[in-house]
Amino acid sequence: MDLSLTEDHLMIAKAAKDFASREILPRIKERDEKGQYDNELIKKMGREGFLGVSIPKKYGGGGFDYISLGIVSLEFEKADSSARVVISVHNGLSSLTILQWGTEEQKQKFLMPLAKGEKISAFGLTEPNAGSDVIGIQAKAKKDGDFYILNGEKTWISLADTADQFLIIAYTDESKKAKGMSAFIVDRNLKGIKTSSLHGKLGVRAGNTGSISMQDVRVPKENMLGKEGDGFKIAMSALDSGRFTVGAGAVGTIEACLEMSIRYAKERETQGKEIGRHQLVQQMIAKMVAGKDIGRLLLYNVGYLKNIGKRNTRETSMLKWINCNNAFEAAHDAIQILGAYGYSNEFDAERHFRNSRGSMIYEGTREIHTIMQAEYALGYREDKSLEHMLPSYPFEELATKQFV
Repeated sequence: MDLSLTEDHLMIAKAAKDFASREILPRIKERDEKGQYDNELIKKMGREGFLGVSIPKKYGGGGFDYISLGIVSLEFEKADSSARVVISVHNGLSSLTILQWGTEEQKQKFLMPLAKGEKISAFGLTEPNAGSDVIGIQAKAKKDGDFYILNGEKTWISLADTADQFLIIAYTDESKKAKGMSAFIVDRNLKGIKTSSLHGKLGVRAGNTGSISMQDVRVPKENMLGKEGDGFKIAMSALDSGRFTVGAGAVGTIEACLEMSIRYAKERETQGKEIGRHQLVQQMIAKMVAGKDIGRLLLYNVGYLKNIGKRNTRETSMLKWINCNNAFEAAHDAIQILGAYGYSNEFDAERHFRNSRGSMIYEGTREIHTIMQAEYALGYREDKSLEHMLPSYPFEELATKQFV
């Protein structure tokens, strides 16, 4: 297996890194301190092609592969998790799900504006009483002629207060449990939709997180994604894409913490020598190096499986679980290496520490992923293909022009 990156991958990595250095890093400390969301930043992401990087060109995207999507996630998270969250929610959970399950008409109507960055989408699954327990959702959709009437509450929804449309999972027949869920593309401007922002978060303070309230929202029946009863499968396939971007992004946190730790360890001296010469400091740095290398290998493996259209739920779960745990450990150790400086916001370690804690909760807690890996190994969970798989790479001939 050739694990080397292609010219396209290197080009996209440079484009994403340059964008992060130019548009994210200069203001992220201020935005994080103030809990300030920057809607203009998302528009810039769209204009420069990042919001449609792995969507086929015929739907307005860049036509690049899934490894490219992982690389963008990595470089954005290296700057700040709030930027990567946009990629996870808009690209992973929403756009790729419409690509996977949508009709041609839906792709033309709903996917193209997302790929071009003209509209932003959020994913509505979590509710006040249903997180990891997806079956516990209470949102309902009742058929009424050519419409479905949606009622319910979604919470902890990234981009809730800024998205133009939502991908909502609701029950159409609660008696069927998982087989009674359906998915709907819901426009923000529909009557009965209200959103609000959540405040007081430990991390990802520069990102928007909020709630969606739906009261007798009339959604046209043609906005149903897939068939009635497909909602659970659609939600799980969306999580496969979203978890990929979260796990890929976590490698960016590890790399950021490793780089700042190395710089500091070579500058700071104790007992007449660089602290990098102390074995226990070396131990922490070595652990970060291992996390970085393991993380990239997991990223490339899952990206490859997605590229060839092979089911990757188990591998994606492993990627998300291991990389997010290692990112938190890297940030924790970076604070220790930097000492008192790491405990302040003078360095980025404390921000990465706060941000990385959330990734062990959202899109499947570390406990959920631990159970998944054990059940696959024990044979309790069958690793079978979904009815709908993501298109294999390449979608079409890759763009050879400069990625901008």
